[in-house]
This record gives sequence, structure tokens and C-alpha cells, in this order.
Amino acid sequence: MMQNRYSRQMLFQEIGTEGQHKINSKTVLIVGMGALGTHLAEGLVRAGVKQLRIIDRDYIEASNLQRQTLFTEEDAHHAIPKVVAAERVLKAIRSDVLIEAVIDHADVYTLNALIDGVDLIMDATDNFETRMVINDVAFKHQIPWIYGGVVRSTYVEAPFIPGKTPCFQCLVPQIPSMNLTCDTVGVIQPAVTMTTSFQLKDALKILTETPFKPKLTYGDIWEGTHHTFGFSKLQRDDCPTCGQHPTYPYLEQQQSHIASLCGRDTVQYQHPELDIKTLIEFLEQRHIAYKSNGYMVQFEFQHHRMIAFQSGRLLIHGIKETDKAYTIINQLFG
Repeated sequence: MMQNRYSRQMLFQEIGTEGQHKINSKTVLIVGMGALGTHLAEGLVRAGVKQLRIIDRDYIEASNLQRQTLFTEEDAHHAIPKVVAAERVLKAIRSDVLIEAVIDHADVYTLNALIDGVDLIMDATDNFETRMVINDVAFKHQIPWIYGGVVRSTYVEAPFIPGKTPCFQCLVPQIPSMNLTCDTVGVIQPAVTMTTSFQLKDALKILTETPFKPKLTYGDIWEGTHHTFGFSKLQRDDCPTCGQHPTYPYLEQQQSHIASLCGRDTVQYQHPELDIKTLIEFLEQRHIAYKSNGYMVQFEFQHHRMIAFQSGRLLIHGIKETDKAYTIINQLFG
């Protein structure tokens, strides 16, 4: 079966039979299951990785369907969590792949819990803070990771290999502006596929243990510009992540119970004791209408749409300020 399924990939002499066996033995963690994450997950499953661990905090909406593969209109209609829908499709593509799907916010705690046995981390996030956490986790535990960013019609990608390359922190001054998101300025599908094509190319090199010189790649698919350069000389001795005396500062951050989500007009609140069963009983006692799909509960309070997950995570839509979110939470729960 393997000879037939991966025959065209094995005919590519840079991978071959030996490289394919290596791919078939590897575990990859993908952080984020949106535009980049769905493309990466499908590509890696089709390439033959043994196991995928996927983590995402969000659910599917109609606005996702323009660029996020693996999802359907029905998924959006029922607001299915992204990792749940992704797992279903990925298993349909390849029944023997092992998928571990986690519906949660990717922070220091969740990432540390997911890295055991991981051979590669793929960045499919949309914010700077999470990437800095990935960078520290990866370098502390000596796991390669691949950065990918996409917004409007631009793409950027770079692989980071502990002990062989500078880290993300060292490269930040050279990376194009990252303060825009697709939720604020949009994104087109060709820019997504350009980003993930370069990420998957480097992933195959890392998974097959092929020596290569990592480079930063960026460009604008709409304008037709493309640039690439090596960054081996950018490492700083005083870098807190990959320098001579690393402290991994982003691993020391305290877990926040409330945070404004980048570009989403949404505040996330963490309430460890707020499981779905307890919340439903609470809403019914107060005659607040709700909908549940088995993974989360949707309801409206003070003209704000609210989504609660089993882990006690609550999304409050239509608001950016955390202090206002606290007011709404206090009014709801007392």
C-alpha cells in the first residue's frame, strides 16, 4: 500500500524510499487550524506523517470558507470547532494517520503539554505573542519549528533549527511588518498557498533529515515580488532564547484569565470551573436561550454573542476592552 500511495513522492530522488520511511515515523504539531493550518495539515497527512497534533481555540464561521480548506458550509452553520472538523476530513483522506485534536488556546501550558515526542512544530498562528512562545518552547526543547505569516497578498516563511540557526527573536528586525491581520486588512488565497508551499517544502527537508541552509522567504503574490536570504549570521550572543545564556522569557509568563484577541473584536475569558453542563444549568435557571453542538454553548447576553467551551474558555464577541468584558462577566455571573 505504501509503495503505491507514496510512489510519486518516493520517485523524487531527494526523498526516495529512505526519506519516505522517515516521514512515516514522524510526529508534527500544528499550532492553529485556520488558513495556514488546514493547508499544512492536509499536505502533511498526504505526505505520510505518522501523527499530527493540532490545536486551535476557534470554531468555523462563514468568513473562514474563502481560504480555510477542510471546512464546509455545514461546519460553519453548526459552528463546529476547527480541529474537530479538520480531524474528520484528515481521517477521511488517510485512515491510518493518528490525529490528536485539542480545542484550546495555544499558550505556554498547552504547548508544553503537547510537545512530548514531537519532531517538528508548524506555526499557523496569526499573532506575534504566540510565535514568541513557540520559539521559546522549541529552542528550550530542541525541536525545529517553521514560521509562516500571511496577510493581504504577502507571504513570509522561515525555518528555525535549534543549535543550527538563530531563533525567531534574532530575525524579528528583518521580518516584514507583523502588526496587520487578515481580520483587519484581508487576505487572498494565493498568498496562503504560497506561504504553506514554502513551509511544507522545509518541513519535508526536516522530516527526511536532509541537510539544508535555512532561508527567510517573503514576497507579494499580487505584485509578483519575491525575496529570499540566509540569516545564519544574525544570531546574537545576548539573545534570551538562543544566546549563550538563554532564559526563555516567554515561558515565564503567567497564565492570563482574560485577553483581547488580535484583530477579532473579541475578548477571551478563562473560567476553570465553568464546564458546559454547569453553564447550561445556569442559563436555564435564568431563562437565557442557548444553542449547543456538543462542543460548545452559544448564547447572547447584553447584546453580545458569547461562546463557551468545555475547558471553561468563554469568548465574548463585539468587544475589545478587557475591563468592559469584566463588567459583562460580573453582570452575567454575579
